[in-house]
Amino acid sequence: MEDTKSVIARQLLATSAVKLRVDNPFTWASGWKSPFYCDNRRTLSFPEVRSQVRDAICELAGSFPEYDVIAGVATGAIAQGALTADKLGKPFVYVRSAPKDHGMANQIEGYLPDGSRVLVIEDLVSTGGSSLKAVQALRDAGSTVVGMIASFTYGFPVSVNAFAEAGVRLETLTDYETLIKVAVESGYISADSLPALAEWRKNPSEWGKQFIQ
Repeated sequence: MEDTKSVIARQLLATSAVKLRVDNPFTWASGWKSPFYCDNRRTLSFPEVRSQVRDAICELAGSFPEYDVIAGVATGAIAQGALTADKLGKPFVYVRSAPKDHGMANQIEGYLPDGSRVLVIEDLVSTGGSSLKAVQALRDAGSTVVGMIASFTYGFPVSVNAFAEAGVRLETLTDYETLIKVAVESGYISADSLPALAEWRKNPSEWGKQFIQ
């Protein structure tokens, strides 16, 4: 029987939530060229996969210290965060990347009592910057963050270091190493692609400059 990380990796590939394209890379919002494109929101369109992801998050949630509230990071983790909170019978809030520029100027949407212990749900961790901004917003609101669960991480050293410095425990449903292993085993990519993928992961900000016209 496959472990959970392999099962989730297989489903991310099967639903095209993760795409791999070494010879025709994607352009991230940061401007980086990448052989990876990850949009875990696609899993929401597949009921069986959506439930698998939710259940895997719930299982991991049991390994964290006691918490009062579940918070999703906008926008990618709002739906799965709410699904998880519903199954676990917990209150739910979500955290915007920045306060709204109108109305109540909220950054945290929903009711978050002072002193709440919060478990954060995220869809993707790359550098960790946006994820940890959400953590800081919750801390600034007077909450204690017990940790974060993300669907996928690239495991870049910059993110590992950032989470360590912020004192935030991060657990993920699957990760780069597992996804690459499953992709090769399933024939999604050829083993010939592995050196290029290794080079990208080693230096993602510089990789792929040959593709820039």
